[in-house]
This record gives sequence, C-alpha cells and structure tokens, in this order.
Amino acid sequence: MRWLLRSKIHKARVSEANLHYIGSITIDEDLIEKAGFWPAEKVLVVSNTSGIRLETYIIAGKKGSGIICMNGAAAHLIKKREEIIVMGFELTEKPIKPKIILVDKKNKFLEFL
Repeated sequence: MRWLLRSKIHKARVSEANLHYIGSITIDEDLIEKAGFWPAEKVLVVSNTSGIRLETYIIAGKKGSGIICMNGAAAHLIKKREEIIVMGFELTEKPIKPKIILVDKKNKFLEFL
C-alpha cells in the first residue's frame, strides 16, 4: 500500500484568514467538488509564498464564492493573499489518476491539469 495524490487545487489564493475560528480551511464548495475532496477531509496545505506546510481539514464554503480561508492557528502560518496548493491523498494498492484543478487569482476554476 502506498499514499498517492488523489486531489489537488493548484495556485489558489488565500482570500481570508480568521484567527478566531476553531481551525481548518474553508474552501468554496464548487472547488471541493471539482477536485474530488470531501468536507471534513484531512488535507495538506502548502504555501508557494512562504514555503509553510500544514495539515488541517476542509470546511465547505459558499458555492461560487471563491473563498479560501485559513482558520484558527493555521492563520498564523499562512496569511491572506498567499498562493497555496491544497492536496488530498489516498492509501491504495493500485496507481490512481489524481484530479488536479488550476484556479485563477480569484479562485475560480480554470482547467483540469
């Protein structure tokens, strides 16, 4: 069994950072669906801006809003306007083809990669 990349949102922009929320990353529900994530799924978030890497879980944000909000302690590490990658992994015995989406600077879907 191996951990393989299953889902990825590439080049998203953090639109909000909320220190007082109880934790997680809020992601536009459209992007969650396009990339094949599930709400409450554990994800790895990597900042292309600062190099910070952290694990958290997904909360669904308003559909079509473009929201990507770092919540709680994660907001200390990854700030508003940073460019990030959000990745989900699957433990499997067989190769899988990941769903990778590219978004624009307003977190609107551009294309599958």
